[in-house]
Amino acid sequence: MNLKRTFKLIVVLLLLFLVFLGWGAHFYTDWLWFQSLGFQRVFLTIFISGWGMCLATAAIIFLVLFINLLLTRNTIIQAAASRPVNEGDVITISQPSWSKYARSGAITLLAALVSLIPAVLAGMALSDRWIIFQQFFHSTPFNIQDPVFNRDVSFYVFQLPLYQFVYRLLTGTLLLSILAVAGIYILAGGAQRNFSTILQNRTTRYHLSGLLAAFFLLRAWGYRLDQYHLLYSERGIVYGPGYTDIHANLLAYKILFVIALLAATVMILNVFLSRFRLVLFTLGAWLTASLILSGIYPVAVQKFIVVPTEREKEKPYIEQSIKFTRLAYNLNKVEKKTFPAGRRLTAQDVQDNRDTIENIRLWDYRPLQQTYSQLQEMRPYYELKNIDIDRYTIDGRYRQVMVAARELNQDQLPPQAKLWVNQHMEYTHGYGIAMSTVNEVTREGLPQFLVKDIPPTTHTDLKINRPQIYFGETTNNYVVVNTKSPEFDYPKGDENAWNTYEGEKGVHIGSPSRRILFALSFKDYRLLLAGGITSNSQVLYYRNIRDRVPKLMPFLTYDSDPYIVVASGKLYWIWDAYTTTDMFPYAEPYNHKLNYIRNAVKVVIDAYDGSVNFYLADQEDPIIQTYSKIFPGVFQPLSAMPAELKKHIRYPEDYFMIQARKYAVYHMEDYRVFYNKEDKWDIPTEIIEDKEKPMEAYYTITRLPGEREPEYIQIMPFVPQNKKNMVAWLAGRSDGENYGRLLVYEFPKQELVYGPMQIEARINQDTTISQQISLWDQRGSRVFRGNLLVIPVKDALLYVKPLYLQAEQSKMPELRRVIVVHGDRVVMEPSLAEALPKIFGANGEIPRTSEGEQQQNTTDNNQSVAQLASEASRLYDEAMERLKTGDWAGYGQSLKQLKSILDDLKSKAK
Repeated sequence: MNLKRTFKLIVVLLLLFLVFLGWGAHFYTDWLWFQSLGFQRVFLTIFISGWGMCLATAAIIFLVLFINLLLTRNTIIQAAASRPVNEGDVITISQPSWSKYARSGAITLLAALVSLIPAVLAGMALSDRWIIFQQFFHSTPFNIQDPVFNRDVSFYVFQLPLYQFVYRLLTGTLLLSILAVAGIYILAGGAQRNFSTILQNRTTRYHLSGLLAAFFLLRAWGYRLDQYHLLYSERGIVYGPGYTDIHANLLAYKILFVIALLAATVMILNVFLSRFRLVLFTLGAWLTASLILSGIYPVAVQKFIVVPTEREKEKPYIEQSIKFTRLAYNLNKVEKKTFPAGRRLTAQDVQDNRDTIENIRLWDYRPLQQTYSQLQEMRPYYELKNIDIDRYTIDGRYRQVMVAARELNQDQLPPQAKLWVNQHMEYTHGYGIAMSTVNEVTREGLPQFLVKDIPPTTHTDLKINRPQIYFGETTNNYVVVNTKSPEFDYPKGDENAWNTYEGEKGVHIGSPSRRILFALSFKDYRLLLAGGITSNSQVLYYRNIRDRVPKLMPFLTYDSDPYIVVASGKLYWIWDAYTTTDMFPYAEPYNHKLNYIRNAVKVVIDAYDGSVNFYLADQEDPIIQTYSKIFPGVFQPLSAMPAELKKHIRYPEDYFMIQARKYAVYHMEDYRVFYNKEDKWDIPTEIIEDKEKPMEAYYTITRLPGEREPEYIQIMPFVPQNKKNMVAWLAGRSDGENYGRLLVYEFPKQELVYGPMQIEARINQDTTISQQISLWDQRGSRVFRGNLLVIPVKDALLYVKPLYLQAEQSKMPELRRVIVVHGDRVVMEPSLAEALPKIFGANGEIPRTSEGEQQQNTTDNNQSVAQLASEASRLYDEAMERLKTGDWAGYGQSLKQLKSILDDLKSKAK
């Protein structure tokens, strides 16, 4: 029997040793990873803070529980003692069956174990709350005071969370102690068959009275904290305190604070008075006062005082909610301008704004994703996961482009190639990018690539000297580089090209001890058996940037779309990061998650070596200033970002959409208008594919009214609530000194400006367009309706919507039509270059400016016979292609254009 127990003990100890060893190996490899990136101080701060939080929390819970349980020890021993029991005429000596365990040492050990279990569990669960302690001790003032308690906002953001945490921790621990102690005394009384004896016991009376006194003292503190939480009230017509909160609930908390102190005093006096009824009366009085003051009284005030004159009663609170919400989302810095309604462009306006027209995005990222996959993935194991939108100066021209990183997805390797060596030592990285212009289309309706193929080729001045992508959005596994075996670089005909990693941001794994530790950490024994690892070998892990960056800075909130950038011949990821909180007073939350946000940080990740840099995009933000104090030297000024990268920072998508949704309501600054929601705006909808969906913000290059140069901006139109016409549009600026500025252009309220769904309706009502779409959908193909773009040109609006055609058996959508709407004209043509002259006349055409751009269908009188003949041949081929697809309208149009060319040839022949 002893041998069996010894064996079980050995097994348990061995398992515990392996668990600890695995944890220790993971800890050490994480330390090496942070060290390789130069973030070892961040690692130590997070580690010490997390464990400090865990130990402090566990210690508080353990001590409170253990001390209270120890105080019951004598009562338990007395309850276990032998005592005479009168059973009729017979007196017997009775002793509980568990009395043999009721020894002082055993009780102490049991109390320690019972206290330790919840302490450890709670400490581990709450260890990730370390940031609130660090924020408390490194807080930065906002220099904004709340109007109720006149405290700086930093109190609510950095200090109140810690007070609330400590209060909840102590209250929970104390209630657990009261329940445990009361249960023990009740059981002890049951064992002695005399509850009154236990309750009259001095130790019991002192103990329970002391615990209840401590509870009421804590509750009094809780009422003080509850007063501050009124600034986050959701009971009124606006977020934050209303009339009832200030004149009823606040008064209730102040009275209840006094009552709780009085109750604590009564509990202390009960130690000497020994009046159990007094305790019950005090508890009843407290509960009754809570019900009346916190429940009945506020309801009465709201119903009989506020409701009859609600708007005027709530006036100051509505104004404060508007003010603080605008501050929280940085809407107070939005610049307002007017935009004329009903203006018409001329052909000359189109020519004068060629930089805008040539950058209208005809490619929707959704169908383009499929097209990119078909044309540029090259091999099954390559994946162009996301299409990003950016701008570059290419051959001297400022152009908007679509770009995607060609990453390696090992899940797509052939089954026979999914060997450990292949997945961890040979297939280690993706290769290059694909880039196309946003508005150019080949004759086949496919994108016109600026950068394509493997190795990357381009006819522009863009250069990519380091195309390997070791770190990206799909690279999830670890790899070992600099081994004796070269790494697969890219396919090259019937052979492969090979490469060796030249970076220094990996962790060296050459020594046997490190291989053992990494094998334990990764839970992969094959790392120990792998050949080819040398003293120069490095292991690259946490390669997915969505894991890599948050592991370094877990307290930041990250944008949903990191994007790839070409700069100085290398590939980088730029990722926007936000500082957020849900504790900004008076500010209405967004999605119940946050009520303050700033785009405070730009994160740059080298796609080749994985190095990470954090740049401050908003140095005025108090939260990022606090983080800078916690982690000194981590955040660099934006001026330290390389100039080539700085050209690609942009107004981030998620931040812009949050601001747009909030501004749709909080542009109303007059309390009367806000109360009635007279001028509430909405995000418009549009038809995507064949469904109505909320419109997404979109980037474009345009020259804003009054500006001399075109710039990269993000746009979101607004429509009135429950209506479809457009009332304004919001612009987020991205270039140069204007970066981060928000502009809103409002239309005159008395004039009609078509909104996106009204334009969609006009498109649907056009018989030519609707017939063409119906015809395509009936002949083994599917029409995909892309984004509707509202493009500001000079002082007017141009609406552009692309149409894509995809055969049922194909996964490669082709851009086949462009719909342009301006004024009372709706036209659909094969290209934007053909659509504009239909609206603005021949002078509205876009001159051919780059190789591969689609030729215009209007001809110049000075064209040569050879050029005309070539154009005639092209139009004939186009007409035949349209005939095959059943595009009768397009077929007739091509014949008409062909006749015009033949007439020109005839005139030249004369």
